[in-house]
Amino acid sequence: MAQNSTIYKVELSVSDMDRHYYEVHKLTVAKHPSETDERLMLRIVAFALNAHEHLELTKGLSTDSEPDIWQKSLSGEIDVWVALGLPSEKVLRQSCSKAAKVIVYPYGGRTAEVWWDKVKSGTTRFDNLQVVNFSETDAAALAKMASRAMKVQVNIQDAEVMVSVNEDTIYVTPDIWKGAA
Repeated sequence: MAQNSTIYKVELSVSDMDRHYYEVHKLTVAKHPSETDERLMLRIVAFALNAHEHLELTKGLSTDSEPDIWQKSLSGEIDVWVALGLPSEKVLRQSCSKAAKVIVYPYGGRTAEVWWDKVKSGTTRFDNLQVVNFSETDAAALAKMASRAMKVQVNIQDAEVMVSVNEDTIYVTPDIWKGAA
């Protein structure tokens, strides 16, 4: 019998001084049985980094045709496509053709570096693609903060990211491997 997803209730407060975005999002996050706490927390941080009133978590790992997070226009076009992990060059190409802006957040330390070395040259033609890495240390620290009911505060200023979950606070430094043109 297949395992069910675990539901996490997240109150996400975003204070993004770089974009002048200040809002609280009440999220119900389904953690797929194969998903790690690390990936779950990176999804929440990726949501905060791209927070917008129309940004939504999708079915994620449950479907191949959707990213982890997306923002659609009022007419249904995909404005922002956010994916976590190490997508193939084919998936990157398809994503870039479907959305105005694509952001990939790889993680996994050396594995992510090897993936980037492999796909980097094939991504130069995608002006709408951004690749932002999270270090293995930052991802592991975030994973330790995961709990089924969380109050998460994310403060962003000068590209520095402070993440507070309940009583714990860490600083993560996203590393931009490829900026959008």
